[in-house]
Amino acid sequence: MSDTTPQYRNLQKHLDKLPVGFPATKSGVEIRILKHLFTPEEAEYALYLNLLPATVQKIHKRLKKKKLPEPELEKILDRMADKGAINRHIRKNGIKYFSILMLAIGMFEFQVNRMTKEFYKDFVQYLHEAFRNEVLRTKIPQLRTIPTEGSIAPELPIATYDHIRELITQFTGPIGVTNCVCKQGKDLLEKPCNVTKMREVCFMFGSAARKYEESGWGRIVSKDETFRILAQAEKDGLVLQPSNTQKLFCMCLCCGCCCEILTSAKPLENPAQYFSTNYRAVVDSELCTGCGICEKRCQMDAISIIDKKCVVDHTRCIGCGLCVTNCATKAITLEQVESPTAPPKDATKLYLNILRKKVGNARFIIMLTKQMFGKVS
Repeated sequence: MSDTTPQYRNLQKHLDKLPVGFPATKSGVEIRILKHLFTPEEAEYALYLNLLPATVQKIHKRLKKKKLPEPELEKILDRMADKGAINRHIRKNGIKYFSILMLAIGMFEFQVNRMTKEFYKDFVQYLHEAFRNEVLRTKIPQLRTIPTEGSIAPELPIATYDHIRELITQFTGPIGVTNCVCKQGKDLLEKPCNVTKMREVCFMFGSAARKYEESGWGRIVSKDETFRILAQAEKDGLVLQPSNTQKLFCMCLCCGCCCEILTSAKPLENPAQYFSTNYRAVVDSELCTGCGICEKRCQMDAISIIDKKCVVDHTRCIGCGLCVTNCATKAITLEQVESPTAPPKDATKLYLNILRKKVGNARFIIMLTKQMFGKVS
């Protein structure tokens, strides 16, 4: 497919080299997405950014023969950052650092409170055509599923990174909350959430929380308010999905009708393989009365009532524990999987793992070396 503006195709190829890439499609929907976010001029200058944050001065040096004064370059970069197309970090000394963004987690989430029907429809089309396969290809998810608090029995072995109250209690930085961008997209399509009326169900931690507050995309909340939101989310039936890291940087409270992660995996065979979880639900058939409440609360369609008894499909169960919390007879409990795993230490380690799995060791070393020396091609 030929493009009248090659800047967009060049940017698509540049973004496709990221840990979660940006593959081309026959329909060209990925170019439409870029046109929502970048002017042709902005798309050209985005090519000089990579995942490692750099100052305007360093980015300006990459331009080489392009005659653009630093102040003009900074205006272009600020404009892109203001509309959520690239990332901007402002240090305490006021110096700005800019970096490229993946589509998700990244540009898509940064469209919160500015989402349009046209952008969301193109995003959903792209998700089905190519982006879903890109997100799932390494089987290293950006988010992990952990048990909701009410499902954690005293005898259940659980590490801090799988225990939401411990995670929040021990976190020392700012916590922010914002509206769910997926639910905003569904609302624009007049397909509101079937699970909850809540919209502020996405959390950011540390510098990400400050960024959302400074940008007017979200607000800082106390730990008490965080726990109140979590309690309501558990009551309504939302899945806990913090970042797949020991050091939190985000957390989503997800449903099976809006969340692009859950809805993308549900139609697939053995969808549980694409989730990072250390637990699964088990049933004591002698205690089960077949009331069906658990079946209604399951966001992954993992539970069926057969012969008046609950049956869990472990190829679909992601260990969220929502079936446990409303079981009056305590027939359902969570058990730890045979080989529990610890998540990567932080976001850097997570995305390096994804990139290494995606491209292989040799190419990974080459790409990482180029990034470290500020090269973008």
